[in-house]
Amino acid sequence: MKLLYSQLKELLNGKLIKYGFSSIDSDIISEIFTESTFDGVFSHGINRFPLFIDFVKKTIVKISEKPSLVNAFGAFEQWNGNLGPGILNALHASNRAVELAMENGIGLVGLQNTNHWMRAGTYGRKVAEKGFMLIGWTNTIPNMPAWGGEISNIGNNPFVFAIPHKNGPIVLDMAMSQFAYGKLEWMTRMGKDLSDFGGYNSKGELTKNPAEILESQRILPTGLWKGSAMAIVLDLAAAILSGGKTSKQIGEKDIETSLSQVFIAINIEKFFSEEARETLINETLEFIQFNNAEVGYPGKRVMKNRMENLKNGIDIPENLIQKINSL
Repeated sequence: MKLLYSQLKELLNGKLIKYGFSSIDSDIISEIFTESTFDGVFSHGINRFPLFIDFVKKTIVKISEKPSLVNAFGAFEQWNGNLGPGILNALHASNRAVELAMENGIGLVGLQNTNHWMRAGTYGRKVAEKGFMLIGWTNTIPNMPAWGGEISNIGNNPFVFAIPHKNGPIVLDMAMSQFAYGKLEWMTRMGKDLSDFGGYNSKGELTKNPAEILESQRILPTGLWKGSAMAIVLDLAAAILSGGKTSKQIGEKDIETSLSQVFIAINIEKFFSEEARETLINETLEFIQFNNAEVGYPGKRVMKNRMENLKNGIDIPENLIQKINSL
């Protein structure tokens, strides 16, 4: 079923209002879900919406709670998300990091006790569009075996690094697993295999079948042992800087909530002019794409998807639309 941007946002906005969100909050959250979908990131857009509503119904996501300040140390602050909607908490924390960076050149916000932020790239893009660099990450429930193991005991801990650019921000958005669980769920829904090995099946064999990986819960770390190591240090840093929980502690609840996140905004124009930045970026992108204009860089595909889908609308599986209509 093909939908325009306004149609999808209206559909999601109506469901959020039905479940008690204020008109302001429902507008923001439906916008984020719709943006991710039109950017081609179905896994953390519309495909995740029914689960988000389920968490709201179970009061895992507490729709009326707002973040509160815990500690302040100059350019470094710790906030408690109070189990409010992860999207709203992450927007608040990233915006606060920007405010601190405007004053100090750099701003770091550690966010404890929050919920799933959906797509990391959302916050990187929004901060970069304000002219700031963003480094951010979250921990998760234990959902990936540490390298050499078979039991899920570390998170795949998504990471975002965004750099402002006139032609569209450079945005790295990646989990520490070869494929995020949302991607596995989406590819399973579409009945498609992965482009590369994404994990192990129940027999301990590498597989491209997303359903087999979801069954075994043995996703493959990005870069093998390197992704495993990166996931561990991101988890510890998130818990330490936010004053929140580690993946181990989050896993004791059996539900992915009470996450720890970090947002670091850098006011690069304090020491590096926009003109100099653009020269560096353009030189680098031209060099990367010298022999092939189709060679990618972080954020390129998302910009292309958004332009095409805004113009033509986007195809949503009929069964997913029915599921959302039934919420």
